[in-house]
Amino acid sequence: MKVIEKIREAGEEKVVFSFEFFPPKTEDAVDNLFERMERMVAHNPAFCDITWGAGGSTADLTLDIANRMQNMICVESMMHLTCTNMPVEKIDHALQTIKVNGLQNQSLSVSSVGGDFTDLSVGVGKMKVIEKIREAGEEKVVFSFEFFPPKTEDAVDNLFERMERMVAHNPAFCDITWGAGGSTADLTLDIANRMQNMICVESMMHLTCTNMPVEKIDHALQTIKVNGLQNVLALQAHPDAIGENGLATLEAYHKDLAYLKQKVDAGADVIITQLFYDTDIYLKFVNDCRQIGITCPIVPGIMPINNYKGFIRMTGFCKTKIPAEIMAALEPIKDNEEAVKAYGIHLGTEMCKKILAHGIKTLHLYTLNMEKTALAILMNLGLIEETKISRSLPWRRPANVFRVKEDVRPIFWANRPKSYISRTIGWDQYPHGRWGDSCNPSYGALSDYQFMRPRARDKKLLEEWATPLTNVDDIQEKFKKYCLGKLRSSPWSELDGLQPETRIINEQLGKINTKGFLTVNSQPAVNGEKSDSPSVGWGGPGGYVYQKAYVEFFCSGEKLDALVNKSKAFPSLTYMAVNKEGNWISNVHQTAVNAVTWGVFPAKEIIQPTVVDPASFMVWKDEAFEIWSRGWASLFPEGDPSRKLLEEVQSSYYLVSLVDNDYIHGDLFAVFADF
Repeated sequence: MKVIEKIREAGEEKVVFSFEFFPPKTEDAVDNLFERMERMVAHNPAFCDITWGAGGSTADLTLDIANRMQNMICVESMMHLTCTNMPVEKIDHALQTIKVNGLQNQSLSVSSVGGDFTDLSVGVGKMKVIEKIREAGEEKVVFSFEFFPPKTEDAVDNLFERMERMVAHNPAFCDITWGAGGSTADLTLDIANRMQNMICVESMMHLTCTNMPVEKIDHALQTIKVNGLQNVLALQAHPDAIGENGLATLEAYHKDLAYLKQKVDAGADVIITQLFYDTDIYLKFVNDCRQIGITCPIVPGIMPINNYKGFIRMTGFCKTKIPAEIMAALEPIKDNEEAVKAYGIHLGTEMCKKILAHGIKTLHLYTLNMEKTALAILMNLGLIEETKISRSLPWRRPANVFRVKEDVRPIFWANRPKSYISRTIGWDQYPHGRWGDSCNPSYGALSDYQFMRPRARDKKLLEEWATPLTNVDDIQEKFKKYCLGKLRSSPWSELDGLQPETRIINEQLGKINTKGFLTVNSQPAVNGEKSDSPSVGWGGPGGYVYQKAYVEFFCSGEKLDALVNKSKAFPSLTYMAVNKEGNWISNVHQTAVNAVTWGVFPAKEIIQPTVVDPASFMVWKDEAFEIWSRGWASLFPEGDPSRKLLEEVQSSYYLVSLVDNDYIHGDLFAVFADF
């Protein structure tokens, strides 16, 4: 029966409902999905549908699930069929297959890459740069950073580490340049994707259209669209328009302004200027644009002076006018790099002050992939504070359109956010409001990606964690030193050092590590702290945040038995424990989801961004145990006694998640007192 007939059959009085599912990535998850379907279909939905991966990426599995839904689960089934980038032969094959299996319902999905580039945001929430600028209003200054693709792998790794630190100061967006003629195309696309989805900042990609074949431009646009990017800074020179003498004239300037207005009228919604050092020229340009009806933001491009030779080279290449007083100030200090840098910070600060005084509320900093001068200018302007970094959530959400509503995560990946993002990247929907059971079966399988490390971090781990280990006491000492801040790296963390809130309880963590409870994740209890607290705050000013005390650790079976017995005297404690083989010990049901972080904000519903979810814990445990071998033991040669010791711990210890549900009067660490 067709879906429309089932809806008509119900008439106007009866409400009909239906369910949608998506193809999981593992066989176990598929089996779990069918069990879940059986239970849900017992409630008589009008139909169920199953999604189809972009470009037919899940085609065979979608067809199989649709067939089994219709003929084994015995529910009227509808199959998605995404036609974008799908060859006609593949569509015909899909239609013939479902016809043979008795399916009459298809949900066709077609998107036009050549159409409106913003169509991905429909029903999701838009994330264009212009909207971020408008959202800030007339009172708030917004700033952004520009980077360029480095030439070596080490430099790329270093750039991402630098981005992590700079993005913590909440720029409105970051952009990445594109080499002339597409010379850096693949790397630019890769960096833009990782900025958006791993560094978690709204990203804009340059696209230099001069001397670029249309096919390459189309490929670039399709690629960034698939990865959820909505912002492109299109650049095009007009070499054919240069006169014989190549001179800039007043007539040519006004002709260029008129052409710029055509671009804005055609859909450009933000203008970012080339670098300049004469602010009067920029202010005149803004005024001239306003005179001819250009009303969109005209963002000033500020390039801090980092060293003299680089400054001369860049301004010469860009034919930038340099005021005489700047050259006069630089001449006596040009061979003193620190003095040049200090002057560059001073000059950049004064330029920005003058611009802001004229009512401009946007600043775009050309960083040249350097961190200190750009941040120093922003600090001088009072736009950022070194010790106060605001967070919209306790974790940073990817900036792509697919995850824009995501606001709930399991706590287990708190120190490995990139791994979590990679293992959930294929989800059709992301939890919003509360954690849903539908998320549980769909984590991506472990791959080499989760255990790849930037070279700098690999070097740090080798220095700090590859010293000889003779017994378990040596292992405990490593964990203790990390908790006390004496080590900057951990195999179980992608972060550089401890999170600010961990420092509140690091002494207690150090003590329990010496007792054989090897901690990898924790948070202190918080009862109504202001949401702009430097250590535990999130969500912006005006709210209050709460946390249940949490600690996650490895321990031996003997320690676990003793802990379970002692916990009976602490009724507010809940625990889950599992070993590498999957043996489970717990005092909570395996479907009981526990919110451990929440916030109360004016005129909003309660936000609960962090949960303890037993099903996700079972997924996380595979990764956590694998780190013993791939993250730590692998630092030692095959057959090394230290490596053997770590592998013994991996095979015999339990991973334990412990929550104190009394966030007002509880004391999570009291249960460890007598060990």
